[in-house]
Amino acid sequence: MNVFIDTNVIIDLLAKREPFYHESLQLFSLADSNQIKLTVSALSLVNIHYILNDVMKLKDGRSILGKFKVLVESSAFNDKVIDLALNDLKFKDLEDGIQYYTALESKANSIITRNLKDFKHSKIPVMSPKEFLAKTKSER
Repeated sequence: MNVFIDTNVIIDLLAKREPFYHESLQLFSLADSNQIKLTVSALSLVNIHYILNDVMKLKDGRSILGKFKVLVESSAFNDKVIDLALNDLKFKDLEDGIQYYTALESKANSIITRNLKDFKHSKIPVMSPKEFLAKTKSER
């Protein structure tokens, strides 16, 4: 199962943001134990580095991101993804459109985000970490 992870869920884990940290930790633990494959946009990694270092003032943001990177596969966004996102006016936020089309290009089975409303036009299932964990647990 290839699961695409939105930026906010990654920040929840790396910055230990409560009350979302524990669900994110459980999600990434599934990847660590090879139960699921997690894909992220290369754009997310850049945005997360900026947020950790410049917004949250974590001096070791690059180190944290480097350790995190072993859990996920990053998917490049290309001209096709950018063009699709630019021309899809259903996405008010360009970054959400890029995330969505990167997920489609990486053949993700679902998108995990805390901003469900941003992906209401998705052609693949969109779930919160809590919903995904509950679904995964019921399938085991």
